[in-house]
Amino acid sequence: MSTPTEAALPGYTTGTWAIDPIHSEVAFSVKHLGIAKVRGRFDDFEGQIVTAENPLDSTVAATIRTASVSTGNEQRDEHVRTPDFLNVEEFAEMTFRSTGVRANGSAGFQVDGELTLRGVSRPVTLDLELNGFGQGMEGKPALGLSASTEISRSDFGVTAGPASAVVGDTIKITLDVEANQV
Repeated sequence: MSTPTEAALPGYTTGTWAIDPIHSEVAFSVKHLGIAKVRGRFDDFEGQIVTAENPLDSTVAATIRTASVSTGNEQRDEHVRTPDFLNVEEFAEMTFRSTGVRANGSAGFQVDGELTLRGVSRPVTLDLELNGFGQGMEGKPALGLSASTEISRSDFGVTAGPASAVVGDTIKITLDVEANQV
């Protein structure tokens, strides 16, 4: 597929961008009992995006502190931090590093990369929507994007222990990111 044109990416700006954790969200959802979704997020993360002259040469790297998981229920959060799930004592961070960017329609992209969770690295593809470029709160250039993917928790050694029978294997991950040019 061809590179999206400048007309398809209004305001496209090259540069290095730091993810603003105050105006961004790293969220997830998983089925519970096969009938409902439990949602959560991570509150402590950082990352860098580099937008290249050719958008398909752009890169992203992010780090998420696993102990910052929040589902709105402290008892559940404590369980998610145990070896049944994230094992935050042994694996304090999960990381994502892009390995390539592909066009997906006139203004959409897919970002291929490697997600490392619980010491296990697996390829993942993020469906990315570039929301735009503009001026940030401090007058610096800012960019916004949204992305999503699905992973299998068992692929990363997340067994869920006794809860395995009631917690789905598929985890949907959604990202809403605002980043400021550095």
